[in-house]
Amino acid sequence: MCTRYISPEQREIEAFWKIDRTSNQRKDWENLLTVFPLSLASFIRRADDVEYARELAVGQWGMIPPWSKTSIPLTARGTRLSTVNARTEGMEKSPTYKEAWSRGKRCIIPAASFDEPNWETGKNVWWRFRRADGAPWGLAGLWNTWTDNETGEVWDNYTMLTLNADGHPLMGRMHKPDPKLPPDRQDKRSVIPLEVHEFDLWLAGTIEEAKKLLKLAPIEAFDAGPIAA
Repeated sequence: MCTRYISPEQREIEAFWKIDRTSNQRKDWENLLTVFPLSLASFIRRADDVEYARELAVGQWGMIPPWSKTSIPLTARGTRLSTVNARTEGMEKSPTYKEAWSRGKRCIIPAASFDEPNWETGKNVWWRFRRADGAPWGLAGLWNTWTDNETGEVWDNYTMLTLNADGHPLMGRMHKPDPKLPPDRQDKRSVIPLEVHEFDLWLAGTIEEAKKLLKLAPIEAFDAGPIAA
């Protein structure tokens, strides 16, 4: 799971992704570079009226279930729900994510880097992950909208997709291991980086085409290591 990342500045996003237009630039958005759960940050989606036009939006990192009474994601019973990451293996049936997936509400989350915990020393050491080629990451995600019934305000919101990374030589080393489970059953998770030639297909392709892009990045794509104290 990824619970913090660094977003490029908006002008960098617009230049790298060749953004056609922007929308929903919230007045309460502070353009924070370090993004944490429930922060407002930029994400890229397909513009509704043009097949391959890209639109830059601002939304909450953490998808809001349709039944939630607040912008803080809650279960139907009112307890806190973590929705910054969505497991690809269950998203088609998940009450929180299935609508966004079935309606093709896929997005790209720009990240200069993202952080993951490494427990190989017996304690948490944060690692930072950048692209080896120096480009920003384009991480696969889903987005949706939620309406505040009290104010009528519409909130864009998004989640990062994750895959099992137990066999990955780098991502499989992250997160705290469960001593009760064998190495190949840990269910370590990884975000899903997209390549430049995959951006339009992810945003505008069919569900079957999008499924083929749900894969882990090769180790050669990463520039990763512990964050200096």
